[in-house]
Amino acid sequence: MSKRILVIGAGFAGMWSALASARLLDEAGRADVEISLVAPEPELHVRPRLYEQNPAGMKAPLQEIFKAVGVKFIQGMVERIDVANQQVELVGVGGDTSRRTLGYDRLVLAAGSRLFRPPIPGLDRHAFNVDQVADAAQLEAHIASLASRPDSAARNTVVVAGGGFTGIETAAEMPARLREVLGQSAAVNVIVVERNSEIGPDLGAGPRPVITQALTELGVKCRLGSGVATVDANGVTLENGERIDAATVIWTAGARASALTDQIPAERDSFGRLHVDRNLKVKGVDTVFATGDVACAATDDAGNYTLMSCQHAMALGRSAGHNVAADLLGKPAIPYSQPKYVTCLDLGPWGAVYTEGWDRQVKLVGAEAKALKTQINTEWIYPPSADRAEALAAADPRRVVVA
Repeated sequence: MSKRILVIGAGFAGMWSALASARLLDEAGRADVEISLVAPEPELHVRPRLYEQNPAGMKAPLQEIFKAVGVKFIQGMVERIDVANQQVELVGVGGDTSRRTLGYDRLVLAAGSRLFRPPIPGLDRHAFNVDQVADAAQLEAHIASLASRPDSAARNTVVVAGGGFTGIETAAEMPARLREVLGQSAAVNVIVVERNSEIGPDLGAGPRPVITQALTELGVKCRLGSGVATVDANGVTLENGERIDAATVIWTAGARASALTDQIPAERDSFGRLHVDRNLKVKGVDTVFATGDVACAATDDAGNYTLMSCQHAMALGRSAGHNVAADLLGKPAIPYSQPKYVTCLDLGPWGAVYTEGWDRQVKLVGAEAKALKTQINTEWIYPPSADRAEALAAADPRRVVVA
């Protein structure tokens, strides 16, 4: 009787999990194991690029790659995971309300993360975001519509709530995007609101002078030490009482793991991520592996843990895919290890900043860093071709994602 590895999610971690499982099955000459991947669409949404223009085009098709390596794509959304009986319940998408149950011998949860929306009055109704393709496309359409509004300070103002990685990248793009729509002489006003006392609180002191210089030269202002208290149709009010009138508010502060992690009887961290062992098996749950943004995994022996990032998701996916297949076949696992950590932060027309190490030592700035960022965003993070040999080779868990 054939066995099934079931992967939930077609993001970076899910895609690479499926390919890595296929790679090991190919090496072992095993045709009696089915790899199935469940997702709403057979496409990779390139979330790291959704702060850029044309977010609707930030997708990469996966159907041909899956066909080439023997991965079965199942369209749908998983709503329930029954760990005790090793099965999931999924519902159709796009108007299809049918339900079905799928069994599995091993499960890889790669359902990703979603933007965290705290209960701030008006946030859900009046703030935009760049979390998903549809969200970013909605923001782009809104920005384009500003040209039809009368000139005013509020029309020309964008508030970016959150001064972390996504907030900085989004804010750095905004002055040029606004001028493209409103005219080069428009008095655009882009303001980052960060409740901590410094911009990029999680990015450390290393790149901060570069970030500050870039934002200043781009004309982006920062309001530090006070978060957003309320959002309405005309702008935001900060926790310190300051009022900022703005036609555009973009929320970028924080992410949480998929709610499907709630259905796995295991320990989770404050972001909802499942604790996993070095092989990415969920601790205490023998048949379930977690990867990408739903996994809290040690990257090394120095006490560092994965972040919700594409950089980690790609390597986590390769490792989880290999190890789930190895676990099923009784083959040796390859423990996940990713000791090298880098950051490449886009700073819009100013350039970028590239750092290495968990202490984020600056190595490249400006145009040189921007060239690297462009290469990462347009080449490195995209799927391999639909050539079977190339796709399987790219899924080797020992491959170094960041050189």
